[in-house]
Amino acid sequence: MSTIDMLQHILFEFSVYEAAHNAPYKARAYQSAAETVSQHADDLETLWKAQGIKGLKELPGIGTAIAEKIDEFFRTGRIASYRTMKQAFPVDSARLSTLEGLGPKHIFTLWQKLKIKNLSDLEHALQHKKIAQLPGFGEASQARLARALHLKRAASGRPALGFILPIAEELVAHLTRLPDVTRSAYGGSIRRRQETVGDIDLIATSNHPIRVMEAFVHFPEVDSVIEQGPTRTLVRLHNGLDADLRVVPDQVFGATLLYFTGSKQHNILLRERALKRGYTLNEYGLFKGKKLLACAHEEEIYTRLGLDMPPPELRVGGEELLAAEHHALPDLLPYGSVRGDLQVQTNWTDGSDSIEQMARAARTNRLSYMAVTDHTKALTFIHGLHEREVTKQGKEIDRLNKKYTIKTHARLLHGTECDILRDGTLDLNNATLSALDWVGVSVHTSLELEATDMTKRIVKALSNPNIDCFFHPTSRRIGRREPCAMDMDEVLATAKKFRVALEIDATPDRSDLNDLHVRSAIRAGVPLVIDSDAHSPDHFRFLNFGEGIARRGWATKTDIMNTKTLTQLRAWLEKKRPRPQWTA
Repeated sequence: MSTIDMLQHILFEFSVYEAAHNAPYKARAYQSAAETVSQHADDLETLWKAQGIKGLKELPGIGTAIAEKIDEFFRTGRIASYRTMKQAFPVDSARLSTLEGLGPKHIFTLWQKLKIKNLSDLEHALQHKKIAQLPGFGEASQARLARALHLKRAASGRPALGFILPIAEELVAHLTRLPDVTRSAYGGSIRRRQETVGDIDLIATSNHPIRVMEAFVHFPEVDSVIEQGPTRTLVRLHNGLDADLRVVPDQVFGATLLYFTGSKQHNILLRERALKRGYTLNEYGLFKGKKLLACAHEEEIYTRLGLDMPPPELRVGGEELLAAEHHALPDLLPYGSVRGDLQVQTNWTDGSDSIEQMARAARTNRLSYMAVTDHTKALTFIHGLHEREVTKQGKEIDRLNKKYTIKTHARLLHGTECDILRDGTLDLNNATLSALDWVGVSVHTSLELEATDMTKRIVKALSNPNIDCFFHPTSRRIGRREPCAMDMDEVLATAKKFRVALEIDATPDRSDLNDLHVRSAIRAGVPLVIDSDAHSPDHFRFLNFGEGIARRGWATKTDIMNTKTLTQLRAWLEKKRPRPQWTA
């Protein structure tokens, strides 16, 4: 937990304690202060260092008593009265309060009657049916708490971006359709296209925020309301994720969007830059004293600070601001740039649909070419293809290319996803590989090898002159499997030497390569491709997520090989080795 998160946690627990002891005004004061700390997380300590208690008191919801507590926290790392309170009430009230229907007085009752201090204690009490016996609870309350706890447990991880972005886009679409909303957007890790998502941050502008909030809590995606106010509402969605909506006047949209896009470190650096120039920057705009200088559009704020505007994907609080200051930001790969998908599975192995159906779907998704890359015989559990079957598949691809035109079906390349065996040899013979249009290799077995052995295995495979691409190079699955251990620098050097592209696999729970590896590949001069790893027609939409990874890795259009036309790609491939006669 960060310093600011700890401070917010302490203030919130004060609010629960005061509410439980029938002091609603004190409770509300602490709750408002906790919210203010959250909103000013990036620059609160900087403000305190510059202006002390006086500066803290100028923030909304922070009076003298609470400002003195914050000052004590920053000076000593603790608050004496909080320690005293926790001795009398040693309850993790902040986490217990995240459960719907569990308010301060109920939390206090649970402590008084059953000595429940945390979620684990609560779970134990629920399992033994003890809650229903307490005053103010009952069987229905016990059932609701059990459901709420189950939901929280289910939502404890960070889901992959690809599974959440469509929901965020739908929520923004709902907001946009509301007559009282002028502008709306999502921010946070989703707008920055991070590979996983903690929650959904939404921003809308309106002259009637209460009406917007009332509509928001009734959106079909909303399961329950955690907190509802005139400018901020927090809900839990049916998928277990939280969505946080802020409604602001339209004239401050740019400043609010910038603030809630983040990252925290990027915002800190921006605020420090503003302070050095005699400005103050917050979610309501850029100020010179009390004079508002810029807030309607993000670009205005960056320009006032002497910066080009970094795309959201680059806002990590690293070298993007230096590049922005020297007009050296990259011309990032535009979304929608990928022309062809070079890893597609069909029902010849573990895909759901035929080659013909996948080619049609690829064209529907505005792709002009597609490589059929079914698995090879080492993967017996999905009926991986033997050499003879690969040759047979090639004849089917030739037939379909002759039957259909680009108007209805993507042009087909005959490829493979050939397994790299434990010793670095390949799962198809060289005669079969050399007859293919496109050869990708990947690791699916013996993933536990030590880094030295795994690196030797991969280097040996990439040294084969028939290999064009290394698919999902680290073999990770987000939340399920760690990346394979390997010397990535040596792998990149080998790929550069033997003219092998590395893949950005856009399947949401792969996202492999990640953005840091993309950056390293670009610096090493290794070509990249973005593939969906489609196993059904719906998977072609994943390409957008792969483009987001590429953008986070500072990739431009020239860094991605399958932004080329098919003619250009063929020419690039021919420089490595002659291909079989390309079909028209």
